[in-house]
Amino acid sequence: MEMKDIAAVVTGAASGLGAATARALAARGARVTLLDRNLEAASVVATQIGGFAQACDVSDAGVVESALDAAAARHGPARILVNCAGINAPGRAVGRKGPLPLEKFAAVIQVNLIGTFNTIRLFAARAAVLPPLASGERAVIINTASIAAFDGQIGQAAYSASKGGVVAMSLPLAREFAEHAIRVNAIAPGLFQTPMMTELPEEIQQSLAASVPFPRRLGLPEEYARLALHICDNPMLNGETIRLDGALRMA
Repeated sequence: MEMKDIAAVVTGAASGLGAATARALAARGARVTLLDRNLEAASVVATQIGGFAQACDVSDAGVVESALDAAAARHGPARILVNCAGINAPGRAVGRKGPLPLEKFAAVIQVNLIGTFNTIRLFAARAAVLPPLASGERAVIINTASIAAFDGQIGQAAYSASKGGVVAMSLPLAREFAEHAIRVNAIAPGLFQTPMMTELPEEIQQSLAASVPFPRRLGLPEEYARLALHICDNPMLNGETIRLDGALRMA
């Protein structure tokens, strides 16, 4: 898909993978709407790239509907959606203080899995009625999974379950939307320099970086964004989950 003058929506765009993707899309000429619960931070990025920021909780159906309305009013109907919004709440199912509070597990599922599906269904309903582009495509959807979907560690039950759900739904959605010429793919990043990572002590970050076979470092958000652009560019990429992890397999 040619990205120049195409309207794009990126969730979780205030920082990390989402911010890098918003910047990369804008550099290719896309008109980018940045959705995030942190409107102030998203607005800073939007100002830098000539985009449009909108406050959004992806797990709230009405809020996402309104955000997509605002995006369309500003940039026209969107043909690219990149879902980067996500949270993590690590904890053992049974810890020292007893069972993990159910609401802690549910909150991660609500944002990472249900929020991703919520945004997809509302975006796809709009994209399905757009005229096809010269390439024959109508739209592209990119979801953010994680290698935790495959190699989840102790304390990651909620996060792994949410990202495993993202992986599992991407193929059936690609099959469903094929008749509308809408592609659906997912990226499963490994250890990346995101706000979740930088909250950890420096020595832990260095230890995690050293566990990556090659390159022996944390991934850069810009590297995620480069893969997102390639997915947009390559029409044969559909129904895939692509690991972006430097050959890392979590112990």
